[in-house]
Amino acid sequence: MRRGRARLRTVALIGIDGSGKTTQAHRLADALSAAGRPAAYRRNASGRRWLGRLAHRFGRPDAQRLVGRDGVLAVESVLRWLAIAVALLSCVLTGRTAVMDRYSACQYASIRAHGGNRWERLARAGYRCFPTPQVTFLLAVDPAEAYRRIEQRGTDHETMGWLTAADTAYRALPEYPTFVLVDAGRPAEEVTEQIQAHLATWLPPAPRADSARPSVTPPPSADLSPDPSADLRPDPSSSEPAEASAGDRPGSGVAGPLVSQASAG
Repeated sequence: MRRGRARLRTVALIGIDGSGKTTQAHRLADALSAAGRPAAYRRNASGRRWLGRLAHRFGRPDAQRLVGRDGVLAVESVLRWLAIAVALLSCVLTGRTAVMDRYSACQYASIRAHGGNRWERLARAGYRCFPTPQVTFLLAVDPAEAYRRIEQRGTDHETMGWLTAADTAYRALPEYPTFVLVDAGRPAEEVTEQIQAHLATWLPPAPRADSARPSVTPPPSADLSPDPSADLRPDPSSSEPAEASAGDRPGSGVAGPLVSQASAG
């Protein structure tokens, strides 16, 4: 009930590369907006792909060979900090829910996976000014499956060693018990259902079928009384006495049930 009254301000989706964070963050932002809670997708990248492409231009196999491990961690930490700051400020100004594709925990996990533990203390000091998301989804997927997905999309490359180290780092974070664990190894549609089901308390309730049905005003009772102006004189050509049939006489046994049915309707 408290969730239902609170305003959903920030949701974060984290996990190793290939876990489906970007796809699910886009879907969540769209679903929240469609439910009447305007949301904005925000991608808080660290610049690793950009650094990797830059390294290739200079003939180096990866960013670490270009600027060193400490250089990579410094660039990642600064770029991600700036991305998160801009995303939060934008959502505060617009009043939209921030759906974060990656957050500070991603940087802590990256630092641990690189083995630069002393950088984590500095990163935590710098990221401390950011609010903790109301919900943080950790999209958990087997590193082998994540590797297959990355190779299939063909836009970048990660080693199995890095993916395994990053997966271990996420699970070793002190914030891990507060994450909502999502089985991201399932089809994307099922993952979407898991995420949206957890946020159901923040979404407006679905309208009930009986309240959504438009009210129907019962039709007025049919006036079956005979028209006093009607000409009930006998047909001059008929030799029988003029007499209304039993079905035409007021109060006969035919009109009664019809009035009852119209009233019931």
